[in-house]
Amino acid sequence: VQLQACGGGLAQAGDSLRLSCAASGRTFSGHAMGWFRQAPGKEREFVAAISWSGGSTYYADSVKGRFTISRDNDKNTVYLQMNGLTPEDTAVYYCAAAPYEQPIVAVIRGHIDYWGKGTLVTVSS
Repeated sequence: VQLQACGGGLAQAGDSLRLSCAASGRTFSGHAMGWFRQAPGKEREFVAAISWSGGSTYYADSVKGRFTISRDNDKNTVYLQMNGLTPEDTAVYYCAAAPYEQPIVAVIRGHIDYWGKGTLVTVSS
């Protein structure tokens, strides 16, 4: 599985952005997916996860209520809708795929088989 994220850019506090991550390969629908981010000078952190079917989602406390993860298995794409952006959301965002047929908890625990190249989100105050 190869992952390609896009949709980052510049935003002002309070704005919204939607990140997309397109996956190649036939097994996309069998992978729990997630988004992680790495802010300047900080370690990469978990943001959101979604199960194979999209029926289960999980969020970091810092984004809960503002970000929404979703997926379209027909399009092999996972999304991250980010609303109410703050400067603290400035980071490089990475999409990630858990090992095949592993549950959503694998993403939450950082058990990742595939990483996409990051997309930079910069939020100004």
